[in-house]
Parts: sequence; structure tokens; C-alpha cells
Amino acid sequence: MIHIDGSHGEGGGQILRSAVALSVLTKEPIEITNIRANRPNPGIKPQHYTAIKIIRQLCNAETDGLNIGSSRLIFSPGGIRSGEYRFDIGTAGSIVLVFQACLLSLVETKDVITIRLTGGTDVKWSPSWDYFSHVFLPLMQKMGVPARAKLIRRGYYPKGGGEAILTVQPCEAIRPLLLDVQQDFSEVNGIVHLANLPEHVGKRMKHAAIKTLIQKNLNASLKVEKTTSFSAGTGITLWAQTDDTVLGKTGLGERGVPAEKIGESVATALIQEIVSGATIDIHAFDQIIPYMALSDKKQSSCIVREISSHAQTNMWLVGQFFGDNDVFSVEAKRGLKIVKTEGQHSKE
Repeated sequence: MIHIDGSHGEGGGQILRSAVALSVLTKEPIEITNIRANRPNPGIKPQHYTAIKIIRQLCNAETDGLNIGSSRLIFSPGGIRSGEYRFDIGTAGSIVLVFQACLLSLVETKDVITIRLTGGTDVKWSPSWDYFSHVFLPLMQKMGVPARAKLIRRGYYPKGGGEAILTVQPCEAIRPLLLDVQQDFSEVNGIVHLANLPEHVGKRMKHAAIKTLIQKNLNASLKVEKTTSFSAGTGITLWAQTDDTVLGKTGLGERGVPAEKIGESVATALIQEIVSGATIDIHAFDQIIPYMALSDKKQSSCIVREISSHAQTNMWLVGQFFGDNDVFSVEAKRGLKIVKTEGQHSKE
């Protein structure tokens, strides 16, 4: 059994979700202690509880301590069960975070698995739906992970009610991500989404983003998607793509914050990634860390502007499962971080 200190590093819910997913993938039972110990409200929160319950059902796992508020969890995975599943996260819990944990859990499935979730598609502290579908999943496909996602309807805080489908197909092998050469980004695409709000809110956000991008000689193509939802909400996701990779940034509207400011700030953040010379944005790097460690035989590599505390914790966590604290090497060069891994590590 692998023992994980849930207060290590960033010490948030990500350790919990990622550790459970890696437990399923490696078929190793785990014990997590000190869950979110450094947070104001420590222990398992409702959104973590729901995500782990879903994964438990997908792999017929046994658990001890899976309760809201619990600071300790034992998770013993069983075999992955194929088929079609439907779950309701409740309120506006993030569909994307659950999908990401499920995908890592199921990456070695031998059969097609379809998961339909109800919850929040665009909520704070999680990737937006459009980031998931236009940044994260294309990177997964580059690495040979054949997952597809479909948005049924959006859900915002506090009522949620969004719905989406993830289909995971058998993966022959996780290919290495070879992104140690800087890219030339010239085109930016994006989606502004809004529900139960005046149309001009989306237009103002779109125009502010385009104006900011044009000032840096970037061609921009953005569309506004207006819909209805149980709760009002708006946001924007931008991405710049080459044949080899994609960078993305996202932002949600906030009460009292002008739409123009949201559009401008997200565009500025993407420009910062592009100008830096990074080949993976900060958040995407955090999300692909386990897949880099699992890549088949060859060396994975990428250039990151900055390694977040989330990413540092995730790299440490991967090392706990593969018995190797040196899975990743990080080289600082001209203000950037070049991250490499020596390919597939033993899961024995």
C-alpha cells in the first residue's frame, strides 16, 4: 500500500483526486492522511467526495474513510468496469475536474466507457469547459489518448445543472510529448459564453480581447455563445495553436467586474504565455504531468514559463507511485523551465 501525505506541498484537493486516479491506473491501494490539513476547512469536501464515489464505482473499489470532513482515506481499486454511466455531481461541482480524474483512472481501459455528468461546466478554481475541450483534450490526443467530450448544456455557480459526456476509448500507448522547440503562434481562437445575461456583455468581452490581441499582431477569431442556464454566468476561453501544441487561458465573469476587463485580462495572460516562448501553458503542464511520466519508452519534454505549486505537488505525487523522486528533471534556461522525463516508469 502506498502512503500519501495529503498536506504535502500545495496540499489541496488535487492530491486527493490525482492519488485516487493513479491508484486505479497502477492498481495500487493507497492510504491518504492529513487530507487538506492546511486549509481553513480541512478534510474531504463534498466535491471531492462525489468525484471519489464516481471513480470507486468505475473500478469497483473498496474504501474506508470516504466521508465528508474525513482527514484519512484508504482506497483499494478493483477492475475497471466498461459501460455507460450517469452521475449527478450536485449543485455546481466541476464536471471538468471529475472528467480529468476519470480519464487518468481509465487511460488503460480495454473497452469503451461513457460517462455522463451533471454539475458545473464553468466554475471557479477549475478549468473551463472550453479549456478542457480545446486545450487539454487536444494535448491528450497528441499523446495518443483517444478521449472525446460533448457539451450538452452549461452550468454555472450556484445551481449548476450543466451536463456533458466523456467517452474514453482504449489507448494503445501513451506517446511522448516532444515540445522542447519554441513555437510560432500567430492565430488565436476563442469562445465567449454567457447565460441569462444581456447579449452586449458577451460582445464587450469579445471586443476587448480582440483589441488586446491585435495590439500584439495576433489574428483573433472569437465567437459568442449565448444560452440559458439555471444560474446566470459568463466567461471566456482563448487558445493559440500550432501543429504541435496549444496554449490556452480562461476567465470567468464576476459581479462588479466590467466585461471588458475580463476579456482584456485573459487575452493579456495568453499573450504572456506566447511571448515567453513556452510550449505548454502553466495550467496545462500541471494537468499532463502524469501522462508525461507514462509516455511510451521515449523522453517527454516541454517548455514552461513557470512551474506552479500545483505542478510541483503533482510531480512529487507521481514520484510516490513510481518509486522514483527523479521522474522529472527541470532545467532553468533564459527565464523558462525545460521539463523532461525519461519515459515510462515501472508500475510494479
